Amino acid sequence: MLKKVTTVLFFVCCTSVFAQLGGESTYQFLNLVSSPRQAALGGKVLTNYDYDVTSGLYNPATINAEMDNQLAVNYSSYLGGISYGTAAYAYTWDRHVQTFHVGMTYINYGTFDGYDVNGVSTGTFTGTEGALSAGYAYNIPFTDFYLGVNAKLIASKLEQYNSIGIAADFGAMYINERLDFHAALTIRNVGTQIVTFAGLREKLPLEISFGMSQTLENMPLRWHLTFENLQKWPIGVANPARATTDLDGNQTQEEVGFLNKALRHTILGAELFPDRGFSIRLGYNFRRAEELRIVDQRNFSGLSFGIGLKLNKMRFSYTHARYTSAANTSFFGLQIDLR
Repeated sequence: MLKKVTTVLFFVCCTSVFAQLGGESTYQFLNLVSSPRQAALGGKVLTNYDYDVTSGLYNPATINAEMDNQLAVNYSSYLGGISYGTAAYAYTWDRHVQTFHVGMTYINYGTFDGYDVNGVSTGTFTGTEGALSAGYAYNIPFTDFYLGVNAKLIASKLEQYNSIGIAADFGAMYINERLDFHAALTIRNVGTQIVTFAGLREKLPLEISFGMSQTLENMPLRWHLTFENLQKWPIGVANPARATTDLDGNQTQEEVGFLNKALRHTILGAELFPDRGFSIRLGYNFRRAEELRIVDQRNFSGLSFGIGLKLNKMRFSYTHARYTSAANTSFFGLQIDLR
């Protein structure tokens, strides 16, 4: 069984080696954060193997029996008037069949004014996208390895253009209970468009990430380290706005060194009291910090902070993420235990 799954994952990875980042593929909303907890820990966390049912949206290998009958809804008032949200639910059939997971991601880009080529108003239009997913995870017998897969149906409507696509997420996870150490690998958005917007088939936003986390032995703190977008090196390019000019008028472009390129793949996060009724979360996204920083001005881009609160059968989460001096986002989440 392990040999077969490994072969499939290797084949998927090798047949999709070209990178897709912003502006290079469609359905970019698929790689937005899935919950306030994930946003607080830097934006992409793959290793939370616990009650958090929304973690199955990003890494299907985290689907587990502790998520049984957990329902979560999350909402964010995003940048530029964009709003988006997620929802997730898991159900454990029995200890043999184990747990099934369903989820939804939805984004609304707001209302826009339309004009024809002559500048005459054509009224207003909107843009919305959404994805429905179904997932399942499998523990390889007598091992500490878990495998998971999400199947997704994607729909997009941008003005009068419509598109439908299908995709799958693959996840693998290792859990060492003695050390309370987790490691995970995900390959997300492997798929294709079924219906294109205007006859041109576009790539989906393939993303390969690797993450690790561990709870400290003598302190109620769990650290997270994630390496994102491993399908592309480098993801950092010189910013023309940061070019410098000397007294002779010679212009020097910004240099993006090896360390800078490596750090742009890195996300750090920490959660204090992860197993208690109240938790504090902090994250730092190096790529966001570097790409959105303002030269000679401290604006704390890349930082995120959140809290979690449990009251009886409900869990509330809130996160504030810093993007630029002019743009910050708030994330709200509610999870209900229906047992």
